[in-house]
Amino acid sequence: MKTSWIGGIVVCLGCAWLALAGSLAAEDKPAAGKSKVAVKIASWEETLKLVAAHKGKVVVLDAWSTSCEPCKKEFPHLVEMHRKYGGKDVVCMSLACDYAGIKSKPPEFYRERVEKFLVKQEAEFQNLLSSDASDELFEKMQLSSIPAVYVFGRDGKLAKRFDNEQAQSEADNFTYQDVAKLVTELVAKK
Repeated sequence: MKTSWIGGIVVCLGCAWLALAGSLAAEDKPAAGKSKVAVKIASWEETLKLVAAHKGKVVVLDAWSTSCEPCKKEFPHLVEMHRKYGGKDVVCMSLACDYAGIKSKPPEFYRERVEKFLVKQEAEFQNLLSSDASDELFEKMQLSSIPAVYVFGRDGKLAKRFDNEQAQSEADNFTYQDVAKLVTELVAKK
């Protein structure tokens, strides 16, 4: 390594070059351990606008909550679907319904716990956290409870909502196998 005396400072030219090269390379890649998971706070109306922005693709929107065990059990299948289709013909999105409407706990209060779950799931697609209180949100969605998965066709219209409202027992609950079957059918229709 060469050293040089510049204005009273000894500069290791080789070290400076290596440091510069290292910092340039670091800009090209996300930092080690840096997740691509992000959460945007959005109302139901804003969520529907985001769905509509993907017209021409099949959109799968999973409504879930960190306090819903059946939701968390099924969620990895949304991640699998995203990996399978990779955004080519299908867009996967999630809508966390954690906000309960408590004034002292605004939607932002739930962000950390929602992000923690999503990072663990490696949910690297569009993730939303509802800004509507859960009771208001379910009313707007005409839904009594989650989990629920909304599948929109390429035309942007709702093809089917999967929920457990008519289920008589746990065996009657929908699964992502049901969702995947419909998504495969919709993708085949071009």
